[in-house]
Amino acid sequence: MRDFRVGFGHLVKGQRWVARHGRSYGLGLLPGLVTLVLYLAALTSLALWGTDLTEWATPFADDWSSPWRGLFRGFLTAVLFALALMLSVLTFTAVTLLVGQPFYEKLSERVDRSESPDGTAPESNLPLLRELWISARDSLRILLRAGLWGVLLFACGFVPVVGQTAVPVAGVLVTGFFLTEELTSIALQRRGVELRERLALLRSHKRLIWGFGAPLAVCFMVPFVAVFLMPGAVAGATLLVRTLRGEDQNDAENESWDRYGPPADGPYQGPNQGQYQGS
Repeated sequence: MRDFRVGFGHLVKGQRWVARHGRSYGLGLLPGLVTLVLYLAALTSLALWGTDLTEWATPFADDWSSPWRGLFRGFLTAVLFALALMLSVLTFTAVTLLVGQPFYEKLSERVDRSESPDGTAPESNLPLLRELWISARDSLRILLRAGLWGVLLFACGFVPVVGQTAVPVAGVLVTGFFLTEELTSIALQRRGVELRERLALLRSHKRLIWGFGAPLAVCFMVPFVAVFLMPGAVAGATLLVRTLRGEDQNDAENESWDRYGPPADGPYQGPNQGQYQGS
């Protein structure tokens, strides 16, 4: 649970950071607003014409007697909309980060500079188009993974008892993990960390990642909330990366978390590893 609290603490610190830097916060809102408009338009279209789509996809039900035809197609329409809503939660962060890559890159750099003792931040030194290509490619790979998990969990939701208890919890944890991967990719990509290494790093600290991502996943289920939390989430993810890579041991704001933080000479090992020099 201590790892979970530390992860959640980074999420809170990220929101506090943007609250103290109003200009960065305003800049970080723009991509989320653009993406929200696009998603609302897509979901509204699905709500208006979802029934027509279901009818077109199920011509075999045309000869069914009432009320079975209506019930069957109504059920499929509801399932289609629920699946679209779930995928929108899973993909909102990836699309927003892709749309706002330059904005969030600058925001992440500012967080790094403000937390670094010498005021510097890691730089990828890659051309913007190259960074956009890498970001889009990696996001697509993550979305495919997240989509497979989403379909699997959605199917498990129809299992009695398990579908109403374990599946919602697992869904939040899975969504939180992939949200955190997308958010930390900005800072990790600037550090030259490839996707496979990023996933291995996050998997080795699941409780820390869930502490950051699970509460965010719950909040992101409300699109308007996602827009306003996105700048702070990017800032918090940058702080989380600094912890995972052992870069924040000189941050005075982390003194209250010293016994949970990274060792002075290496990456974060977790509260029970006993490797922090002050323990």
